[in-house]
Amino acid sequence: MTNLILRGRDYRTLQPIELEIEHGTIMDVRALNELEDEVILAPGLVDLQVNGFQGVDFNHFPFSEEDVLHATRALWQQGVTSFLPTVITAMPGEITQAMQRLASARQHHPDVARAVPGFHLEGPFLSPEDGPRGAHPREAIRAPDIALYDSWQQAAQQHIRLLTLSPEWPHSDALIKHCVAQQVRVAIGHTSATPAQIHAAVDAGATLSTHLGNGAHLQLPRHPNYIWQQLAEDALTATLIADGDHLPADVLKVFLRAKGEQALLVSDVTSFAGQPPGIYDTAIGGRVQLSASGRLSIADAPQLLAGSARGLLEGVNFLLRHQLATLAQAIEMASVRPARQLNLPQQQGLACGAPADVLLLAAQADGSVALRGCVKQGAAVWRDNADYL
Repeated sequence: MTNLILRGRDYRTLQPIELEIEHGTIMDVRALNELEDEVILAPGLVDLQVNGFQGVDFNHFPFSEEDVLHATRALWQQGVTSFLPTVITAMPGEITQAMQRLASARQHHPDVARAVPGFHLEGPFLSPEDGPRGAHPREAIRAPDIALYDSWQQAAQQHIRLLTLSPEWPHSDALIKHCVAQQVRVAIGHTSATPAQIHAAVDAGATLSTHLGNGAHLQLPRHPNYIWQQLAEDALTATLIADGDHLPADVLKVFLRAKGEQALLVSDVTSFAGQPPGIYDTAIGGRVQLSASGRLSIADAPQLLAGSARGLLEGVNFLLRHQLATLAQAIEMASVRPARQLNLPQQQGLACGAPADVLLLAAQADGSVALRGCVKQGAAVWRDNADYL
């Protein structure tokens, strides 16, 4: 792996810096007096919830190892240098097949292994109620089952790193404790749990809320309800989808103020990212509709979303355009903070000793940023023209 020098403005301070990279690691960070161009250097994005990308669907079997490799490299072109392929609610055999294929892709393709620290299992231990269940198929929803979970973890070669469940089920606490003992993070999501059940899940070791504010009833009691309770739980970090469809800007503003440093972004992106508008048949929610504006919903119930067709960098830019966060905050909500949840070395950001996962960004007139180049472990994996990298 060749050595590399990157120069640009530090995303935190906008002061000129130089990164010295050797063998895939940042070896030195030096201040500079001036720069030849105005590129911004930032950590690579880390997405904890990727259902698929650019025509590849991790929930429509069979998909191939090469499909996983294609999605990995396509995500690099969007600035996502690390991600968790996400397998949602399905029949047990289908989840087993998906986990086996993801694990084999990671085993046989070094690029996948570099970018995929593990997998996210979202379901099937979710609420069976319409609204909280979202686009997850009702017939495959089931009560928590430790033996069944262990079979999927074995199929995944022990690479399940995050489990989303609803604690409204009896014996949820036992599965949460079982996962935590294996260093697997547990998130509350797609739930109609009571405040007491949510608090019990936190006591058992749950530490995250999956896409808080979504996967919920269209109408809730004023208080108490499961959104307020998760906001109030200091031990829960909230993952948020900031694509402009899942949460209005004002709601995001309130959630960000309530959670502070315990808020981070996910994309919940699906295979429809980059696809033309239309009606599609998919394992996620059955028949879905992708609008011209990029909104992805259930075709027969358009008020219900079916994941997202917008990537993580678009979530960063939504925060920036609406002045909901500073550049440093928005970037870290999509990089350092999610990496910290999985205890990845990428949580160090742009620091000596950190993996050299670096983005080259350009500031835009509307306050957003555009991707100009992407470096993964010291290797330039994408650039928009020859002037960068």
